Amino acid sequence: MSLAIFDLDNTLIADDSDFLWGQFLVDRGIVDKDYYERSNQKFYEDYKQGTLDIVEFLGFSLAPLAAHDAAQLYRWREEFIETVIKPITLAAAHDLVERHRAAGDTLLVITATNRFVTEPIVELYGIDNLLATNPELIAGQYTGKFVGAPCFQEGKVEQLQDWLSSAEVGLAGSCFYSDSHNDLPLLKLVDKPIAVDPDPKLRQAAKAAGWPIISLR
Repeated sequence: MSLAIFDLDNTLIADDSDFLWGQFLVDRGIVDKDYYERSNQKFYEDYKQGTLDIVEFLGFSLAPLAAHDAAQLYRWREEFIETVIKPITLAAAHDLVERHRAAGDTLLVITATNRFVTEPIVELYGIDNLLATNPELIAGQYTGKFVGAPCFQEGKVEQLQDWLSSAEVGLAGSCFYSDSHNDLPLLKLVDKPIAVDPDPKLRQAAKAAGWPIISLR
């Protein structure tokens, strides 16, 4: 039994759930259209370029959680999953997950996108283990802050190492599937890094290192 780790956005699904959640809020008139759409696009471009200030971004992306009752947020999230996310799940990603499950591997998703958005997406793939940026929840209400290390770049490595300290599996024989050069710190840590529909920077790094490059599209 080995550890099979999956990135989520643009790996198991065919787009970025963090960005799409922001657009969903804009489309439903839940946030100010001009400000939020402009900022959401800027942060997404920063992410793709590898220059994202994750703390600044989390201050922006988690603010709507603090502005609304949790029960209403969960209703919006259910609509988001049904109308936006389910159409961009990938049959080949489901097949990949099931092959690892059949092999007896421990399945883990690790994503920079916050747990509020990603938890129900990961459930669509039947994966129980999720490491994500954790929004602060006090007395049933989101505060707009986060707890622990942001699960981004080296923060993914930090969260994984913390998780492994109490897990019944180690990194021997481990693999990690990702599309993003932001995940290079974790890709370099596992035994079997696999680039999935990679961005240009990751494709270049994968070719230089001789890593497999696959497509789930």
